[in-house]
Amino acid sequence: MVPFSIDPDKVILGIESSCDDTSAAVLRGQTLLSNVIASQKVHEQYGGVVPELASRAHLQNVVPVISEAIRQAGISRKDIDVIAYTRGPGLLGSLLVGGTFAKGMSQALDIPMVDVNHLQGHVMAHFVQQPGEERPVPHFPFLCLLVSGGNSQIILVHSPLDMEIIGKTIDDAAGEAFDKCAKVMGLGYPGGPVVDRLAKEGDPRAFHFAKPRIEGYDYSFSGLKTSFLYTLRDNLEKDPLFIEKNKEDLCASLQETVIELLMEKLERAAEDLNIDQVGVAGGVSANSRLRQAFVDYGERSGKAVFIPPFSYTTDNAAMIAMAGACLYAAGRRSEMTDAPYSRITI
Repeated sequence: MVPFSIDPDKVILGIESSCDDTSAAVLRGQTLLSNVIASQKVHEQYGGVVPELASRAHLQNVVPVISEAIRQAGISRKDIDVIAYTRGPGLLGSLLVGGTFAKGMSQALDIPMVDVNHLQGHVMAHFVQQPGEERPVPHFPFLCLLVSGGNSQIILVHSPLDMEIIGKTIDDAAGEAFDKCAKVMGLGYPGGPVVDRLAKEGDPRAFHFAKPRIEGYDYSFSGLKTSFLYTLRDNLEKDPLFIEKNKEDLCASLQETVIELLMEKLERAAEDLNIDQVGVAGGVSANSRLRQAFVDYGERSGKAVFIPPFSYTTDNAAMIAMAGACLYAAGRRSEMTDAPYSRITI
């Protein structure tokens, strides 16, 4: 499963609060006992996450969410051996809530804690197991396409503790492109799920948008976003109802262009590096077309592809607990003085 031994009896409490979801999960070894997520609806009216409001919502949610995770796991606080929490990257105010609670609980229970890189957590979501199942997991090394509202990266995963970014966006992330294009069409926030739903009823070849050509394995989505906006502008001048009449085709064409860009670089990296294990992670990995693109790629290339369950695609504490279990098994520990960080790489 992983290249070092994770104690199957160790109980790990994971805490995730990097953005606008408050989550707590309990693992025993690699087996998930509970995974509770409290999402924040307050941001929808603003068309994006408001950091101050997110912090306040975390303060309201953190105690009941952790209490419910412990209850659903069928354990008591005294059964917890280790606390794993997200240290970054993310919104500092949000990270402070989860991190401070983890430190206080660690002291109160006199148990160790480990801090987790949120991005590494997404990658490690592939290794979480449900009770009574043995889900196939990647073997090392493997490539992981990490795509979300804030990140678009190709990661070469040598081990749970050794991850190398070989490609990344030089401007906007794929999820950000979905959200911003959906916003200008008046589809609301978050826009990604709406684009996915409408795209199922549209023609992915109806419109053609710019596909920036960047050297290496890096991405760029700003040119695509600009091309999309110009298409709307030019056609709205001719027909004020253009968006309403064509929103399904617009969403399908936008989605297809983004996924073609993502898969093109990932497939090239896999061939160049002779990697036969490929996974996807992050919020955008919930996109139905991207998931199908991975299935198609696996069938076409013969490579093993790994697609996480939907419950592990969004920000969640199960992935944090899993990454924390690996860090703890490798001897890592965090200190009370460790401060959160808003930006960092793998």
